[in-house]
Parts: sequence; structure tokens; C-alpha cells
Amino acid sequence: MKENKIKSHILGYPRIGDKRELKFAQESFWRGESSPDDLQTTARKLRVENWKKQQSAGLSFITSNDFSLYDHVLDHSVLFGASPSRFSKLPFGAKNVSAETAYFAMARGNIEQPAMEMTKWLDTNYHYIVPELNEDTTFLINAHDYLVQLDEAQKLDKQVKPVLLGPVSFLYLSKARNLNKLDLLDTLSQQYAHLLQELRARKIEWVQIDEPIFALDLEDIWLKAFERAYAWFRASRPKLLLTTYFGNVSRYQAYISTLPVDGIHIDLARAPEQLAPWVNAIPSHWVLSAGVIDGRNIWRNDLDKTLALLAPWVQRLGERLWVAPSCSLLHTPVTLAHEVKLDAAIKPWLAFADEKIAELSIIAKALNHGVESVANELALSRAAIATRHQSSLVHSASVKARVDSINTINEHRDSHFSIRKVAQKARLNLPLLPTTTIGSFPQTRDIRAARAALKRGEIALVEYEVEIRSHITHAIREQESLDLDVLVHGEAERNDMVEFFGEQLSGYAFTENGWVQSYGSRCVKPPVIYGDVYRPKPMTVDLARFAQSLSDRPVKGMLTGPITMLQWSFVRDDQPRSTTAMQLALAIRDEVDDLQKAGIAIIQIDEPALREGLPLQKTVWEHYLAWAVRAFKLSASVANDSTQIHTHMCYAEFNDILPAIAAMDADVITIETSRSAMELLDAFGEFDYPNEIGPGVYDIHSPRVPSVDAMKNLMYHAIRVVPVERLWINPDCGLKTRGWDETRQALQNMVNVAKSLRKQFSLTTALDS
Repeated sequence: MKENKIKSHILGYPRIGDKRELKFAQESFWRGESSPDDLQTTARKLRVENWKKQQSAGLSFITSNDFSLYDHVLDHSVLFGASPSRFSKLPFGAKNVSAETAYFAMARGNIEQPAMEMTKWLDTNYHYIVPELNEDTTFLINAHDYLVQLDEAQKLDKQVKPVLLGPVSFLYLSKARNLNKLDLLDTLSQQYAHLLQELRARKIEWVQIDEPIFALDLEDIWLKAFERAYAWFRASRPKLLLTTYFGNVSRYQAYISTLPVDGIHIDLARAPEQLAPWVNAIPSHWVLSAGVIDGRNIWRNDLDKTLALLAPWVQRLGERLWVAPSCSLLHTPVTLAHEVKLDAAIKPWLAFADEKIAELSIIAKALNHGVESVANELALSRAAIATRHQSSLVHSASVKARVDSINTINEHRDSHFSIRKVAQKARLNLPLLPTTTIGSFPQTRDIRAARAALKRGEIALVEYEVEIRSHITHAIREQESLDLDVLVHGEAERNDMVEFFGEQLSGYAFTENGWVQSYGSRCVKPPVIYGDVYRPKPMTVDLARFAQSLSDRPVKGMLTGPITMLQWSFVRDDQPRSTTAMQLALAIRDEVDDLQKAGIAIIQIDEPALREGLPLQKTVWEHYLAWAVRAFKLSASVANDSTQIHTHMCYAEFNDILPAIAAMDADVITIETSRSAMELLDAFGEFDYPNEIGPGVYDIHSPRVPSVDAMKNLMYHAIRVVPVERLWINPDCGLKTRGWDETRQALQNMVNVAKSLRKQFSLTTALDS
């Protein structure tokens, strides 16, 4: 048999380390406990470890410049000289700051400046720092840090493929004030060209240039922008691999195939149907990188199915065929090696980043040397796939029967909001502009230590529960002293808003170290939905009842909604996501009913991931929104008229889905608005959103304590677009990551704003009524 020369590579690798080493190095630096050199030493060590894994797997390239101390999009703002000028001034009292401190200030804010805006990376749960562009933006290459990382990689391996976020995607994903983004395209592309010339001088053969916006619905002006930008790259550069992911991009073949690049990467996990059209369309000198391993999920690859997909094209493309994961492995945990407690029946069904690299190596070897060369590996793959398909752990006849009968359940509330509002006002008796928080309070070292001691078996469950109740009592007393109107129990018992519930639902599995970066040092450990989901018993009722017994003020029951439970989990891929969502909705519905029967008057069903789940291409939005909204309504419609249902959404653009948000019919929605200076709220005002709204008045992701005046100015903006009688006042999000001192200060300022505004607007409201 003739051997092939098919190349293998990855698009990116998790940055955080096997044991979240990056997170701990970041937070140590932020606390002033370590130096910039200490931080950079950890970063270098992680990069080298990642590259050596790729070497050991026999990949054709090691991929460099995918690492970041915080966020790769922020890195590109720095790389091309687009750091906002508002951060150029040293904070008051600072004589000098390190480059690392200046970099983190943009992401986290400092004493004088709020952080740059943050939003979801396409349809993932990763958050990027949105570039700030204005009429004063002047792009100028600042490649020192980029080239340092490249030098490190080249010392380890001659075959290095550096990564760049492409210029058109960078501009598209940015936020511009007082100018057209595309007016900056030529100056930005010129700086890219300078960098590509430098990479060629450093003997780089291939550069991976990511243009993820090809997965979106693009207007002609943006499609034509690619031709204009890439015209700068026609000479004096390495070969370019144009990288796309998260969707079928074959509809843009006419634009893409004329670009001066040397190959394209396509996502075959999301859209395997695009393979044949691309094979038939690419120029004869292009390579085609086939993204055959799912970089967004953790299920073991069906190697036989993958090889069958590629087989018809191997001889036709030869060495022009490359194999890779569908996207960067940033979105998966690092390794299964440390998962010693994971159910032995389920573990063989999974593959994290390390295991995906091993699968990639098997696929490349099979294509290059024949399936006989990997016969044992293929046999193991077949056995795992078959066992999962047949397992009784996966299938529940009673759950399937309940979902099948879902049309017999009324998904609507008993009464219209105008009627519910009257019943809720009579029951709750809240003031104008009621104040509340989003759910969590600081997870102190004592809380984390108690949880860790319980897991290690060092304390009994009863002792742990006493400890948790003491923290709940503390949170209630703090809120009462601050004079908040609607309280929360603080969520001391919860490690994560999804994991906590998943641990109590059947059909979920949990990892010990399956961490994934959400933003900066914030890592989440998504649970694994491997089977049919149901609620064996109440999950939150006892602690909600206890918290409410501590105060005469209403204490919210706190739940995570079905779509967020879905989006922030690794979801089974053997049935439609909508089916899993309905199973989750029924489980949450049962909890809502039990909470209201326990006397809880306000129940918050958080859905921060609703927008995130929206398909990237608008042609399928209607279908997704129909079942996503239905899932939320099923979970909430059991509530009585006098039970007030809240929901929370954060870090997303809402303008284009406001009809769907209104259709959810939550009595109160709280949203993140502070980083956008209340711009997100404008859409709710223009839409004339009918129910009540709590716009966030301060950014909880920053240690900065906003002043009374700053919050009051945001609320003045809110009052201009939404009637004051329909507004609440609250932070952007939960306070889990903050400390108590800054939390008290910020909340006290927030309450003072509410009291001041009540005096100002209560007479006007009374006269209007």
C-alpha cells in the first residue's frame, strides 16, 4: 500500500494547565503575592508543556501563540496598538506599573477606569474582551510579546504554526464609537502585513489565520472586506491557512476561494456536509484542513465514522489533506488522566484535549499507513461507542414517557402579567425601585475550605450543613443591615450554578478536574449530561425555607434555568438538544412548584446562556428560540399569580431576540448593562418591553467600587428609556468572586442611589398614578 503524507495539527490548546496553574498564578499576581516574573514563569512552563504534548503525539506542527494571560482578543488589541487610550494614564498614586498590570487593567478595570466590555465568543461560553475603537485609534504593530512566544516554540521545534485572529474578524467583533469600523481596515491590514513579513523572515512556513465570522450571516460589505484586507497579504509572507469553525461556510465559497491564501480549515463536527463541496471548490494548490474531531464537546470520536468520511477524498487530495479538531481545544478540559473518581462505565466514552490529540494521531496514522497500523486503537473505539449506545445508564423509559406527554402541560402562566403584578404587589409590598442582588455572595476561604473538607471526608455532612447555614445567616444579616429590599441566601452551598444542580439530577456525571476557561481566571467545570435527566428529590427547598425563616423580607429562591443547564454542560450528542432541554425544564418545574409550596414568594430562574445558545446563522433562529423559550415557560408556568418569577441574563446582545425574551414572560428580568453604559437597556426601551427590568448598575467582574454618582447616572439613563415604576436596581451579576469589603461598599452605594431616586421620583409616580 502506498503511504500518504497527510498532516495533523490543532488550532489551539487549553491555556489553564492540568490543575488550573494559570488561574492560581493570575490571582496570586492580582493579590500582590507574586511578581511579574513569577507569572511569566508559570506561563512559559504551561506553553512548553502544551507544545511537548503535541510533539509526543507526532503532530506535524506545534501550534504557537494560542496562549494568553487573559484573552486572545485582548492580546490582539495590544499586538496591533489598539489599547484604549483611557488606560494610558497611570492610576492615582501609582508611580509606575508593570506591563502585566497595565494589561490586566484593561480586562479588569482599575481604580480610575472601568474594564473593557466583555461578551461571549460567538456561541461558546468563553468570553472575550471587546476591542474599543474610536476616531483616535491608530494601529501600530507591537509584536514583542507575540515574537517572544514564537521564539520559545521555535527553540523546541522547527515546525511551528503560529496563530493570528484575522483582521476582518477582529474589526467585526470590536465595538466602534463615532466611526465606521471598516474605515480602519486598511491601516490594520497593513500592520498584519508587517507582522507576516517578520514571520517569513523567521522561517515560518505556515500561519493559521482565524476568521470565525465566516460562520455568521455576513453582509456584502463585510464579505468584500476580506478581499480588501487580504490584498495586503499577496507577497512576502508565509503560507496562510484560513481557519473557519462553528458552522457551514460553503455558502461563501465564491468569496473565500479567491482570497490569496494557501488553504482552508473547515469544521466537520458541526457541518460534515460541507466536505464534498469544499473538495470540489478549492484551488489546486490549496490544502484542506478537515476538522473531524469535535473541539466543543467531550465525547470520544467514532474513529470508524471519521475514517469513512475522509476515505473518498484521501487519494484525490493526497498530502493536501490535513486533519485537525474542529476548532481550538480551548473549549474542552485538559486531560482525563486525573479523573480517578469518574464512573468507570462512563469514562471510556469521553475524550478531553489530551485524548483528542491522541485520537488525531490515530486518524493520521490510519490515513497514512492503513487501518491495520491502528487496529487495536480502532477496536477500543468501537467497543466504547457500542457500550455507550446500549447502556441502561443512558436511557430511562419513564423520562421519555413524560417528555412524550409534554403537550398536556400548560406552558403559560395562569394570568396575564398585568393581573399577576397586582397580586405580587399585594403580597410583596416592595418600594419604588426595589433593590436586590443576582444571587451569590462572596465565596470566602472558609466556605471553600469547608466544601473541600467534606469532599476529603474530614468533616461529616451534618457538620458541613451547620457551617453552610452559618454563612447563609451571615449573608441575610449583611443584606438587612444594608437595607436591601429583596434578599438572597448567598449560595454558600453552591460550587457552581450548573454543577450544583447537576449533582442532584439523574443523567449527569461530574469530573474532578474537567475545568474550562470562561474568562480570565474564571474557570468552570461543566457537568456531563450522558443520559435522560430527571429530579429524584427537591434540590433547594430546605435551605430556601431556612433562609426565609431568618427575615421578614422576601428571600429569593435561586434556580438555574433549563437552557443554561444545557448550554453550560457537555451535552449528550445522541439525541436532539431540544429533547434534553425539555427533560431539564420538567425537572426545574418540579423544583419551582416545591419552592412556592414552601412559602417562597420570589423565584429566580437564571438564563444567562439563552442568547449564547442561539445558532450563528439566522435561518435556524426561529426553531431554536421556539423550543428554548418553551423550555423556560414550562419550568415557570407552574408558579401562582402571586409568585414572582425573575430571570437573569448577562454579557449578550439582546436587540435581535427581544420578542423571544418577552415571550418568556418572566415578571422581572435582570440584565448586565454597566460595562455598556446602559446601551443594552436602550433596546428594551425601544421594544417597549412589557414587564419589569433590573439593569445592572455596577460590574461585579472588576474589583473597582463604583461611586454613588456613577451608579446614579446609569439609573438616570435607565429611567429615560424605561418607566421608573418598572425598574429595579441591582448589580450586573452574582458576587461570588468578590470580597466582602468591596461588596459592602458597592451595595451600600447602590442602596443609597435607590433611596435618593425614590425621593426624587416618588412624588412624580404618585401624581401619574
